[in-house]
Amino acid sequence: MSALRSANDRLSRQWSKVGTQFLPFADMVTAELTIGRLLRLSLFQVTVGMAAALLIGTLNRVMIVELGLSASLVAVMVSAPLVFAPMRAIVGHRSDNHRSALGWRRVPYIFFGTGMQFGGFAIMPFALILLSGDSQAPAIVGQVSAGLAFLMVGVGLHTVQTAGLALATDLAPKHAQTKVVVLMCVMLLVGIVVSSVVFGLLLATFSQIKLIQVVQGAGAVTLILNVVAIWKQEPRDPKRTMNDKAKPAFREAWAAFALGGNARRRLLTVALGTAAFSMEDILLEPYGGQILHLSVGATTALTALLAVGGLAGLAVAARLLSRRFDPYLVAAFGIGAGIVAFSAVIFAEPFESATLFGIGTTLIGFGAALFSVGTLMATIAVAREGQTGLALGAWGAAEASAAGLAIAAGGILRDVVSYYAEQGVLGDVLANPGTGYSVVYHVEIALLFVTLVALGPLVRGGRRSGRHAAVRDPASISLSTAPLSTLR
Repeated sequence: MSALRSANDRLSRQWSKVGTQFLPFADMVTAELTIGRLLRLSLFQVTVGMAAALLIGTLNRVMIVELGLSASLVAVMVSAPLVFAPMRAIVGHRSDNHRSALGWRRVPYIFFGTGMQFGGFAIMPFALILLSGDSQAPAIVGQVSAGLAFLMVGVGLHTVQTAGLALATDLAPKHAQTKVVVLMCVMLLVGIVVSSVVFGLLLATFSQIKLIQVVQGAGAVTLILNVVAIWKQEPRDPKRTMNDKAKPAFREAWAAFALGGNARRRLLTVALGTAAFSMEDILLEPYGGQILHLSVGATTALTALLAVGGLAGLAVAARLLSRRFDPYLVAAFGIGAGIVAFSAVIFAEPFESATLFGIGTTLIGFGAALFSVGTLMATIAVAREGQTGLALGAWGAAEASAAGLAIAAGGILRDVVSYYAEQGVLGDVLANPGTGYSVVYHVEIALLFVTLVALGPLVRGGRRSGRHAAVRDPASISLSTAPLSTLR
């Protein structure tokens, strides 16, 4: 009997190890934060991913190819949320210090953001139809309404994501906060993958009626999932949000944040790297359709490939960080992967290879995930007590602002170069539609090298100060407990 009991104990210990090695995020669950509650909370990231897939993935192809809009105009529309992106730091700060008799800090901002997303999606398809000129309305009506729709979705998206990530870190045990953020990134990419597949199937045969149904359906799903995500998640604590408590000014909070951990250089690095990975965001699908002659369904699948590459990047990043790699080194590995990725995309045109194009697209997602996770973990590590929302907001503001500018610049650069190339100004060899795209991809490679230069002192500084893995608990993001196989 004793031998049987001993064998049973050994077997139980082995099963317990298997549970923490292979069950996703099993070691950060507590009696209060159950796995069901955690996954339900992460639904807000699914809706953010759905919006990203629709705006950056599906709609840019539809606007350029099916609706006949110029890449420059589409780039400006998709980058319209840039107007609000720098406000993410303020949103994070205000949610850190929100005053309310109800005792909530994050929930009011998530509700506000959800309403803005829903309203933007409600008017967007009609605005796009007006913008395409398929109506009797003046052109300015379509331009203003489309710009307003994209701006509303962008405001809502940035607000929901900033406050939602802050709420997730509030609810998580301190030792698992970074890992909870990684889970949120995973769910963001899951939202992108699933939404891309669904949108591709629904719009395989394009019509304006289907466009209206898909976009407004996305708005309804966003409203439902976000309400489910935050229902009874944030505990009400009126003492924490009373009006008589001191409320630090944003300028003072920002000054304190900027003094620690090379904040300015880190945010500059985030901006440069994000711009390098984002200039092609509205160009990959048109490139596949116009240059490689892929269908709408096939080009929409490219967004799914980006997300799959991102999931793999999260897996590798978590593994490296669990082994106490400097998060800045993880970001540098992502930059290297990006250089290879854009090279593959460039060579897909002369080889007329959709396979090479798909590989390059997947590697773009892989490299971007490594870069984002590395810089995000470094940012969380230096966040002071009570400044989690501000730190996440600052990182998100740098990333979103850079992405918006880069998207607009990429579309404009493609149009300008394509125009002169097709006029023969650049020579007979470059007089083809692919030249504009190729120039954008080459610029992105150059930006990645510039990002490496900006990143170098951060890596050396981390080593000198003994912060080789600048995360609160490197073991907490071990892939041995989470098979992570992330927007941006």
